[in-house]
Amino acid sequence: MILVTGTGGALGQLIVGELAGRDDVVLGTRTPRSTTERRVDFDDPSSLDFTGVDTLLIVSAGYGEDDVVIARHDAAISAAEKAGVRHVIYTSLSGDGDHLPYALAHRWTERRLQVGPLAWTILRNGLYAEFLAAIAAPGPDGTIAAPLGTGRLAAVARADLATVAARVAAEPARHAGRVYELVGERALGGADLAAAIGGSYEPCSLGAAREAITEAGEALPYQVPMLVGTYSAIAGGFLDGDAIEDNALRALLGREPSSALDAYKAAVAG
Repeated sequence: MILVTGTGGALGQLIVGELAGRDDVVLGTRTPRSTTERRVDFDDPSSLDFTGVDTLLIVSAGYGEDDVVIARHDAAISAAEKAGVRHVIYTSLSGDGDHLPYALAHRWTERRLQVGPLAWTILRNGLYAEFLAAIAAPGPDGTIAAPLGTGRLAAVARADLATVAARVAAEPARHAGRVYELVGERALGGADLAAAIGGSYEPCSLGAAREAITEAGEALPYQVPMLVGTYSAIAGGFLDGDAIEDNALRALLGREPSSALDAYKAAVAG
C-alpha cells in the first residue's frame, strides 16, 4: 500500500492524479471523505496510523515555525517506524536552498530519515514556477515590482515534481538511499517573467517588499521573513541552479521538463 500525505494540497493532489488507476493508494488528509482516504493530521499524532502501509510519501508539512514543522515530521516518521512502514519518500528542498529561512526543517527531516531504520528516498524539490506567480505577480498594468534584482530562479513546474514523486513511489526499492536534486533547467529572472506576460519588470528593494507584504496583512508574522528571505536568495544568485551538480529532473521524468515559464503564465492567468 502507498499512502500519500497532504493530499488536500496542490502537490499532493497532483501526485494522487499521477497514481490514479492503482488500487493500492490511500490518500492522507485532515478531513477524509471516502474509503480511499485516511485521516492524517500531523498536528495530532494520534491520527498517524500507518498500519498496512508499505510506502509512505510525506509531502512536507510546511507553513509553520521550524519547531512546529520539525515536530510534525518527527511524529510522522516515528509513526511510520512504529507501524513497520518499509520505505519513506520525503519531498524536501533543493540543495541550493540552504540560504532560505525555511531550509532548516527540511534538512532536519532529511537527517532524521537518514539515521533511522527505514528505507528512504529524498526528493529535493526546487521552488515551484507557480510560486513565482505569487511572489512576482504583475500589477494591473502588467508591471512586476519585486526585489529579484538581476537574480534568477531555477523554478520547476509543480506537475513535473508530482510526476517524479509518483514514479518513485511506484518503484521505491529502485530509489532507496537516494537524494535527488530536482530543479528547473532554465533559470528565470524578472525580465523573463515580464516578457512572458507582455509586461515590464521594475525591481524594488527588499525593504519595500517587506512593507508591502506587511501592509497587505495576508502573511502571518513568521511568513514575512520567509518571503523576504526568498527574494534575497534569488536576487543574490543562490537559486539559479548553477550550484546543483546532478539535476535528476529530466532523467526521472524520462522526458524534457515542462516549461516553467508556461506554468508561471498559467498561474498568473488564474
